[in-house]
This record gives sequence, C-alpha cells and structure tokens, in this order.
Amino acid sequence: MNIVCLDMEGVLVPEIWIAFSQASGIPELARTTRDEPDYDKLMTWRLGVLREHGLGLGEIQAVIATIDPLPGAKEFLDELRQLTQVVILSDTFEQFAKPLMAKLNWPTLFCNTLEVAPDGGITGYKMRCPKSKLTTVKALQSCGFETIAAGDSFNDLAMIQAGKAGFLFKSTTQIKADYPDIPAFEEFDDLLNAIKAVL
Repeated sequence: MNIVCLDMEGVLVPEIWIAFSQASGIPELARTTRDEPDYDKLMTWRLGVLREHGLGLGEIQAVIATIDPLPGAKEFLDELRQLTQVVILSDTFEQFAKPLMAKLNWPTLFCNTLEVAPDGGITGYKMRCPKSKLTTVKALQSCGFETIAAGDSFNDLAMIQAGKAGFLFKSTTQIKADYPDIPAFEEFDDLLNAIKAVL
C-alpha cells in the first residue's frame, strides 16, 4: 500500500516567508529552508526579526490570504489523490496553512503550531515531533505503507531518501547538484508521471 508524502511550500504553494518578506519590505525574512538547513535556528532568527519590527500573526495572515497555490498544483493534487493516499508534510504552522488548504480542496496536512500572545505577537513555536518529516515517514512505514516523497529543500531530503521512491521538485540548483541521484522535476505533469511509474 502506497502513500505519497509532499512538502507544501515551494512545491504546492509559494514560500510564505518570501511572500511576507516582499509585502513587509524586510528582505532578510526571505531566508528559507532552502538556505538554512537548521530549522530551529531559522525559526528563532525569524521570530527575532518579527519582534524587532513589531510584527505578529495578524500581519502574516493578511499576506497569506493573498497567496494562491502554484499554477497546476490543485489539479495535480486532485489527480494524485484519485490514484493513491496523499499527505502533506510541512514545517509550516496551522495558523498559516488553513487558507491555503482551502484553496487546495482540503488535503491532509501534518504541520506544527505557533505560540501566540494575546496581542498577536508570535512568542514561539511547537514542532509536532522531532525531525517531523522523517519521523512521520517512518511511522507510516511502520503501519505498512510504502512511502513516495517529493520536496524542494534541505528539510525534505531525509523523507525523500527514506522511502521506496523520492523526487526533488522545483528545487535549487545547488541541492540538485549535491544530490544528483535524486530525480528532479520542474513541472507537475512530469512529477505525476514519475509517481505513477512507481505506484
């Protein structure tokens, strides 16, 4: 029995932090897991930048409301979900993801949660589990699933490499060069065909 595990940002929807960086005029917030492999280090730094600028959850959610899925993402997911089980494994947060899940026809999402003060300031975050993507893939495998994964960033590599098949999608030139053994695609049709071939 197969299950496909997909990253969300950069694969199905634009990077939320890049969109917020552009909207807020704070270029340093454009840094993502494509640039920084240590997620805790990245998030701690992001929260510091938000505090420094007096920004909170409300401002980020206002930007997220304007974000649409990548062209073709909903159609890709709709077709894939007719073929097999699909779960989105993301290091994003419940408070960010809900409007985007609505636009993708409510696929299953495993993600994390933010700690938010009454004034809307983001005071911290809670990861669902350590090494959340790899831990989840291993848990699914322990339930009898064979996993197929696709993602674009450093934090996707472990789940991509742990399953029966894995793919890079819309990744960086550097990651593709560093991991030439992982098939890499740029178009949803090509990724869908690659997944179909291993189902």
